[in-house]
Amino acid sequence: MPSLLHEGLVRLFREQAALAPELLVEALQAELPEYTEARIDSSDLTDIRPTEYRADLVVQLRRDDSVFGIVVEVQLGKDEDKGFVWPVYITTLRNRIRCPVCLLVVTPDDKVADWARQPIALGGASRVVPWVLHPANIPAILSPQQARQHPELAVLSAVAHGQDADVDKSVEIAFAAQSATAALDTDRSTLYFDLILSSLSEAARRALETMDVPKYQYQSDFARRYFSQGEAQGKAEGMAEGRAEGIAEGQAEGRAEMALRLLSLRFGAVPEAAQNRVRHASACELDALAERLLNSGTLPEALGKLG
Repeated sequence: MPSLLHEGLVRLFREQAALAPELLVEALQAELPEYTEARIDSSDLTDIRPTEYRADLVVQLRRDDSVFGIVVEVQLGKDEDKGFVWPVYITTLRNRIRCPVCLLVVTPDDKVADWARQPIALGGASRVVPWVLHPANIPAILSPQQARQHPELAVLSAVAHGQDADVDKSVEIAFAAQSATAALDTDRSTLYFDLILSSLSEAARRALETMDVPKYQYQSDFARRYFSQGEAQGKAEGMAEGRAEGIAEGQAEGRAEMALRLLSLRFGAVPEAAQNRVRHASACELDALAERLLNSGTLPEALGKLG
């Protein structure tokens, strides 16, 4: 049975077809042919029945016709069977779309990454060498503005760096990613927010103890299924009744508290009057505060008009 983390990561790449080729180029320095469109293709890579082969995701790059194919596999643990299955995926796709293809493995675990990047010997001089995305080469998105421009990449960044030893950095990345989810549709926003929280380390969670985030109960079907959190009081009841107000209100509170946490980490104690202004700030005001915080040298400068 797939987990929240597995399905959430697949969803990120499915929602933004250009994410896989962009990361291949920017994070892994891969050379891709020129293309004008990235589209999600069928992940059914069955060739000879009754054996069925189904990849997590297939992205096809096109310039009038197909010019490149990417098989995306989310891998959370070592699985020696993949050494036999993955070559089938790429050769079947290559035969179907008649152009070069590659295998992109995405994992939040560096040990799994070391295993996944090993060449797969096919016999003779033939071999398959996967491209691997893992925390070390997934960019850290710290700016809320950049996160809003690339929400799926921001959430992927939060998942990749949620276990970092630098707790303050993990919290800052999580804040940027969470701010990006607020403008998305309810389904994506809810799932992504759950995914961000579930990826944080225990140390990062302890750093958030003064916020409302620990009181947040997972909203998406995936998260409730795998974390057994049940219905969140008020928020999930509102969602069950078809109302998103409870979720939006809870997220706004969490964003304000996270902003206060970042301000205190950067500048020390925040006066009570300033805390009240932040807690009553609008979403736009919180976004502006988050952007100022990155470059401000003093607390009043970061607070701006809120101070």
